Amino acid sequence: MTDAIVEHCRKIIEGGSKSFARAASLLDPEIRAASYQLYAWCRHCDDLIDGQTLGHGQRPDEPVAQAERLASLRFTTEEALRGRPVDGLVFQGIARIVDRYGIPSRHPFELLDGMAMDVAGRRYQDFDDLRVYCYHVAGVVGVMMAHIMGIKDDPTLKRAEDLGTAMQVTNISRDVMDDARVGRVYLPLAWLAEEGVPPAEVADPARRDAVARVVRRLLDRGDDFYRSADTGIAHLPFRSAWSIAAARWIYSDIGTVIRQRGGHAWDRRAYVGTGRKVLLMSWALGRTVLGRVA
Repeated sequence: MTDAIVEHCRKIIEGGSKSFARAASLLDPEIRAASYQLYAWCRHCDDLIDGQTLGHGQRPDEPVAQAERLASLRFTTEEALRGRPVDGLVFQGIARIVDRYGIPSRHPFELLDGMAMDVAGRRYQDFDDLRVYCYHVAGVVGVMMAHIMGIKDDPTLKRAEDLGTAMQVTNISRDVMDDARVGRVYLPLAWLAEEGVPPAEVADPARRDAVARVVRRLLDRGDDFYRSADTGIAHLPFRSAWSIAAARWIYSDIGTVIRQRGGHAWDRRAYVGTGRKVLLMSWALGRTVLGRVA
């Protein structure tokens, strides 16, 4: 029998992220279904706050309206986690996996705390400051995924957090111009100042080369977190390790595309083509096998 919640969430991940959907296809069916439900709730929350659809078409909005939507998300999520009836399959899904996999109930709310930083228009002075934001909007998602995969030890959970942080650095680097056009600047302000770029001029075409240097520096820091995460992937069950390794290499390859383009990185959206994804999935399989043999 088809599970209506899982089917609904599967469609969301396939529409929202081809990279994540392809990596999720490698998972054990039960874990794959849980990952769909986690992703769908995260995607829904992000879309609702930013007034977008499946991560696209971000529109600026009044902070008051965003704050009201955030409060609604908090309330409905809390009701769902308490076992109370709620509308919305994504809320039913997140409640189900939090209960089934013993995910600490604070974690979904930590993600909403990250969205509150966006609603407040917070900016980040240095990388350590930015890292706090990355934890809340992505690192904690990695931690929740690790719980779904049966991981409970703190060192491996920390490596899962590192992978989420690294992926968020990639997201920030890819979306610099789109974010700047709606008034959001995630690049460390101190780094921009060193390049002589005022935050209000990040999207100025005349500043592209300088911004590219800041982004390259940010991607280098992200690579440190990707490498740290690699040590945790080996502790996952085989299919989970392969899937997460595939996501890791596909996502980090987006950073390679951005670096190669330099100041032209944002002329068109950076992505990894289908053929390249298949190659990276094969590469991830090889590394996963070798990691079991070593």
